[in-house]
Amino acid sequence: MGKALLDVLTGRTPERRPVWLMRQAGRYLAEYRAVRQEAGSFLDLCYKPDLAAEVTLQPLRRYDFDASIVFADILVVPHAMGSDLKFVENEGPVLSLVRNMDEVNALSDAKGAWQFERVYETLGKVKAGLAPHVTLIGFCGAPWTVASYMIEGRGSDRAVALAAAAKAEPWFVRLVDRLVDTSIDYLVGQVKAGAEVLQIFDSWAGDLPEGLRARWVHEPIARVVDGVRKVFPGLPVIVFGRGIGNGHAALARATHANAVSVEQDTRLSDVLKDLPAGVAVQGNLAPERLMAGGADMIAGTEAICREVPMARHVFNLGHGILQHTPPEHVTALLEAIRKTDGRA
Repeated sequence: MGKALLDVLTGRTPERRPVWLMRQAGRYLAEYRAVRQEAGSFLDLCYKPDLAAEVTLQPLRRYDFDASIVFADILVVPHAMGSDLKFVENEGPVLSLVRNMDEVNALSDAKGAWQFERVYETLGKVKAGLAPHVTLIGFCGAPWTVASYMIEGRGSDRAVALAAAAKAEPWFVRLVDRLVDTSIDYLVGQVKAGAEVLQIFDSWAGDLPEGLRARWVHEPIARVVDGVRKVFPGLPVIVFGRGIGNGHAALARATHANAVSVEQDTRLSDVLKDLPAGVAVQGNLAPERLMAGGADMIAGTEAICREVPMARHVFNLGHGILQHTPPEHVTALLEAIRKTDGRA
């Protein structure tokens, strides 16, 4: 069997519809929770390659997925640049603030950062444990989203970041430029370590109005993709601009992505008809439907498979798997996808 994900992203006809799920390595799996407890903290788990590789591979032992995404976090980049970072239970990440030019200039370029080296080591260990048909995905956060975390110190509010973006504050411009350069280096390192596809997550893209989105979402991501492809021409890239509604086609054109990942409240067929030729859609079953399971999940899954041709689709969720999702629902999901395609 070939690599279905790579086939779709490079314009070839896949043998089957590629499937992977955001947060497929996560708290819904008992084996993940056991390793997470062993690691001591979420951040410790990200930076212990043996354990991070183990949790990355766990879902592949249960399910016949077509891709594996390395277990890490988008905030590895600011941490490697010198930001203080901790994950607070029931609250999420907390970072030291960056809100002026002196604080931006004090950041490291992260070259040779131990944080990056740990992720690269994890990628190598995962690559060695994957079946031949499984594609290995590396990732990073988009500059706008990562900058937002650095400016606000957490993910709950973006008022200061939005104001800085609207005014194009010089220190904000410089921060985004530095994140572009560091993200390129980080992703190039991931490809050298074994990643075959990259996904760029812009979790807060939908917070920006259209004009600002072009400046602070499209342009920085395009620069990151271009920088990676100067080293690895033609490398497949998926871009996830969360919350942008009907803005996926513009994002795809600006960034030259091979696929756009689409949240669950947007019809894949509507996105697909506006995309450049050959660009695929990824998504977009609601995580809540997967958690609920049963007839509604099956119906939603079948509808997506009928709506989008296999050659232009990567089956995924609209966002990550929810913590309380029964693992057997993922088994039923995969069965429904394969059965629906088998009847096509």
